[in-house]
Amino acid sequence: MARLALLSVSDKTGLVELARSLAEEFDFEFISSGGTAKALQDAGLAVTKVSDYTGSPEILGGRVKTLHPRIHGGILARREVSEDVEDMDNNNIRPIDLVVVNLYPFEQTIVKADVTLPQAIENIDIGGPTLLRAAAKNYGYLTVLCNPAQYDAYLQELRDNQGNPSPDFRQGCAVEAFWHTATYDHAIATYLGNQPLVHSPESSPMPAKFGLSGEQVQALRYGENPHQSAAWYQVGANPSGWSGATKLQGKELSYNNLVDLEAARSLIAEFIGPDAPPAAAVLKHTNPCGMALGSTLVEAYQKAFAADSVSAFGGIVALNRPIDAATASEMKKTFLECIVAPDCEPEAREVLQKKSNLRVLTLADLTRGPQHTVKAIAGGFLVQENDTLMQLPDDWEIVTEKQPTESELEELLFAWKVVKHVKSNAIVVTRDRVTVGVGAGQMNRVGAAKIALEQAGEKTQGAVLASDAFFPFDDSVRTAAAAGIVAIVQPGGSKRDRDSINAANELGIAMAFTGKRHFWH
Repeated sequence: MARLALLSVSDKTGLVELARSLAEEFDFEFISSGGTAKALQDAGLAVTKVSDYTGSPEILGGRVKTLHPRIHGGILARREVSEDVEDMDNNNIRPIDLVVVNLYPFEQTIVKADVTLPQAIENIDIGGPTLLRAAAKNYGYLTVLCNPAQYDAYLQELRDNQGNPSPDFRQGCAVEAFWHTATYDHAIATYLGNQPLVHSPESSPMPAKFGLSGEQVQALRYGENPHQSAAWYQVGANPSGWSGATKLQGKELSYNNLVDLEAARSLIAEFIGPDAPPAAAVLKHTNPCGMALGSTLVEAYQKAFAADSVSAFGGIVALNRPIDAATASEMKKTFLECIVAPDCEPEAREVLQKKSNLRVLTLADLTRGPQHTVKAIAGGFLVQENDTLMQLPDDWEIVTEKQPTESELEELLFAWKVVKHVKSNAIVVTRDRVTVGVGAGQMNRVGAAKIALEQAGEKTQGAVLASDAFFPFDDSVRTAAAAGIVAIVQPGGSKRDRDSINAANELGIAMAFTGKRHFWH
C-alpha cells in the first residue's frame, strides 16, 4: 500500500516540489486541506481533501479541519501495539508516515502597524500545533516537518535509507517541531499578555511570567574568550535588529563584535532625529572612547577619533548618517573592527573594500533596540525595562546661583547623553560637542572623575562634566573646578547634595540636577 502524507501548510515554499518528489520517487499519497490542497491540485498532483478523508466537513469558517480521530489516530498509532492496530482496522484509519505542517503567520501579523486584536486572534493556529505535537510525540513511527528548509534533507534521508528516515533524523525533526510550537505559543502569550485588560486598567509593569525564545542565526567561533562556546540567536520569526542588518564586507562577526555593536547602536541612537547633526561614536569594550558632533560626517568622525586615538585602535564605529567616501577614507587610515551606519554610498564601499577584513554593516533603523535587558543569575534571571529615558534640559533643575548659558546647556545635554552609555561609575567631560575625557567603570566616583579629567588635560578649560549618579561628597566638584570645568550635570539625590551645591556656588560653577540616574553595570 502506498504511504500516506498529511500536508497542511501556511508557507507553501517548496511544497509542490516536495510533493512531486514524494509521489514520483517514493509512492506517497496525500491528504490535505484548504489552500494546500488547491496548490497541489493546481500543480497536477492527486490529493484527497481532509474533509473527504474524514467524512466531516470543515466547520466554523475553517477553525476546525484536521481535529478528527481518523487523522490523529493515523498519526499517534503505535504500529507494534496490537490494540492500536485493532483500533485502526476497526475505524478504517490508515497510518500516516509524514506530517508536513507550518503554522498561521501569527508573528508576521502582529508586527503590522494597523493590526487589530481580532485579526491577531484569527491567526492563532489550533489544528497545526496539534498535528505537530502529535507527530513529534510519535516520532518513532513517522516524520514531522515544520520548516521548508527541512524538505531537501528529508528527501535525501529517504534516498539514503531505502525510503525510511533514520531514527536520529526523525528525533531531530521532532525536537524542531516542539521548539516550533513552543516558540509559537510564546509569541502568542507575550502578545496577549501585553494587551490591556478590559476590567483592569492598571497592570503590573513587569509580567508575572517572562519567556525568552530564539532561533540560532549562527554558531560563533567562541564567546568572550576562546574557551567559551557561543551562538547568536534571533528573537521572533521576522529578522530584526542585528539579524536584519546587512553585512557588506568583512570577517564573520564574533560574540564581542556583536556586544560592542549593540553598545554602539544604543549610543548613536541618542543622536538620531530630524534635527540631529552628523554624529560619530567610537567604542571599545562597550565604552565610548570618542563621541562627537560635526558639521559633516567626516568632521564628526575625525573629532571622535581624535578624542582618544589610542583607544580607538581596534574599535567599533557607529555613524548616524550613510557612510560617504570622505568618511570612509578617514576610517580606512586606522585598524577598526566594525563600522555600522544606516547606509553606505557606493563610492564609500569601494574605498572600504580595500580593507577586506573590516566588518561593515548597514542597519536602516539604529534607534530600535530591545524592550528589556536580561541577565542570568544562579537559578534564574533578572529582567528590567531597557533604559530609554532621556530628558531635555527643560526637565532639569538648576540648583546653583550661576545659571548655565544656552550653549552650556546644549553641551551639558550632549555630555548627559554620552555618560548614560558609559559603565558605572561614570564621568564624562566634553567640550564643543566632543568627548575629551571618559572615566568608566570605577569603584568610586572620585576615581572616575580623576581619570576623565586627567585624560582631558588642558581641554578641561571651559568644558562641562556629566556624572551618571549623584556625588556623595563635594570632592569631585572641587576637583572639577580646579581643572577648569564650568558646568556640571548630575542626577542629585545624595544626602549631602547641599555640600556639592555650596561648593559649586563657592567656585562659580553652574550645576544642573536631572532627578534621574543612569547606572550601567
